[in-house]
Amino acid sequence: MKQDTKQKKFSLLPYLLRYKWHYLLGIIILLLVDLASLYIPQYTGEIIDGLSGGSFGLGDVKPILFRILFAGLVMMTGRFGWRYFIIGASRGVEYKLRDDMFEHLETLSARYFNSHKTGDLMAHFTNDLQAVRMAVGMALVTTFDAVVMTVMVLVKMIVYVDFRLTLLAFAPLILVAIGCYFYGIESKKRQIKRQDAFSDLSDKVQESFAGIRVLKSFVQEEEDFKAFEKASLNNLEKNLSVVKLRAVFGPALDAITGISLLLNLLIGGKMVLNGQISIGQFVAFNSYIGMLVWPMIACGDCINAFSQAAAAFQRISRIFEEQPDIVDVASESSPDTSYHLDGDILLKDLTFTYPDGETPVLKHINLHIKPGEMLGILGRTGSGKSSLADLLLRVYDCESGMLLLDGKPISEIPLAILHRDMAYVPQENFLFSDTLEENIAFGLEERIDEHPEMRENIHQAAKDACIHDNIMDFPDDYLTLVGERGVTLSGGQKQRSSIARALLKDSAVLILDDSLSAVDTDTEEQILENLIRLRKGKTTIVIAHRISTLQKADHIAVLTDGELTEYGTHEELVALDGFYAHIYEKQQLEAELKEM
Repeated sequence: MKQDTKQKKFSLLPYLLRYKWHYLLGIIILLLVDLASLYIPQYTGEIIDGLSGGSFGLGDVKPILFRILFAGLVMMTGRFGWRYFIIGASRGVEYKLRDDMFEHLETLSARYFNSHKTGDLMAHFTNDLQAVRMAVGMALVTTFDAVVMTVMVLVKMIVYVDFRLTLLAFAPLILVAIGCYFYGIESKKRQIKRQDAFSDLSDKVQESFAGIRVLKSFVQEEEDFKAFEKASLNNLEKNLSVVKLRAVFGPALDAITGISLLLNLLIGGKMVLNGQISIGQFVAFNSYIGMLVWPMIACGDCINAFSQAAAAFQRISRIFEEQPDIVDVASESSPDTSYHLDGDILLKDLTFTYPDGETPVLKHINLHIKPGEMLGILGRTGSGKSSLADLLLRVYDCESGMLLLDGKPISEIPLAILHRDMAYVPQENFLFSDTLEENIAFGLEERIDEHPEMRENIHQAAKDACIHDNIMDFPDDYLTLVGERGVTLSGGQKQRSSIARALLKDSAVLILDDSLSAVDTDTEEQILENLIRLRKGKTTIVIAHRISTLQKADHIAVLTDGELTEYGTHEELVALDGFYAHIYEKQQLEAELKEM
């Protein structure tokens, strides 16, 4: 079901307002630091004028030296203070933004993750967030400091030294402003390309490492390295394009600064000789010119940082502005968590087409699964078996009224209740990089470290899934760490661990999607017997290709090209002498040949 609420435009303002007092205090302290630094050249100039004119003795110099020392102490403590508040706030913004982005991604539907690569998403959590942090932290400080410092220094130069000399020294800065404008436009373009290249590189690395077994088994290391080298070269070129732009802009700023210093030396020196300004004022003026150099250099760094952040902000905004396809029906009250599903499932002329598809994968299916029944589903690859499971789990939505759960359209069942009361074992079993114990207990609301008494239930679920003995053979039994995606386990062990996880949840509805394909027939039979015993009074749907997995089900549905072509018990379908009977005979023959 599409979300029909008006899409909100993502903004950083709420994150900045969250730390408004940090920013305010940091800026006040930064202002004090700038004011303190502003008086040091003046005090130095006063000492030079006093000593050169013979009007100052040691007693006259000491108070001014103490003022310089005090200004230095203010600058030292103040620089710690503004870093603590402003840089600390930027880290807080990054932290909160990362949390919210991860939380939002978890709400998005399967369609989004089908069309976005993992490496690209990872780049949002690294480079993009870092760019935003730099913009709301150091770049913000630098911009404020550069603007305030420039204004205060110019005022001080006019008041303490000379207006004409100040105007002459400041004139080249107009060229800086013009250059910064065009630099910002070009820098943003290049930053977007740079971050896209980094995303591609991250995705390539992630995909290669995740599929390292396949790469090695097909001896494709060299070809994969060439693909990596190509992505890495593209990343290098895009980074160099940014560096080249900065390499041109930096020296240009230095040249303008040099011109300003040269004018100051020529004209200011002449004014000293003519007696228009004192030597102390001239020295102080040179110091002020030096203080103006930093804002000019910082101008380029700020534009670069903000350009990078603008590119990152666009990418992050697209994530936050993405809305989930599957949402709860709008309700003023929170869902009644005391309500539990009975497991009555009714399919009424169910027809379904994937959002990005044109041909229906399920067509006019009518089916009733009563509470407590076990339904087996058989069909060729691509016949719509897993699509049916996706609809029951609301990975996708069908038209209202086609799929009823406990007599209600499934879209009216709150997602929290639906997912709580349904357990699912997918075709591709996913185990986390954690202990086997934590993987089996994954679906429980309580954590093992808080409720150690749950271990007995975990062990029983493992026994029912016929994985307990294997686990006890491991060096650390249930505390054995499995590799990424359970890579250290065999296919059968991963399947049985996933089944144990689903059995421990003890949900009203259990869906097994071809979850016994990697276990031997004896283990399969034992697991099925345990399922029948444990699932009495609860609805179970078993999707499989092997007849041996399905023949003990109460009813069996056969799907062909998305249509329900056969339905009945095992005996009824064998007697029907259709597709099911043909597959049964073929698999029986294969079993007999294996025994021979």
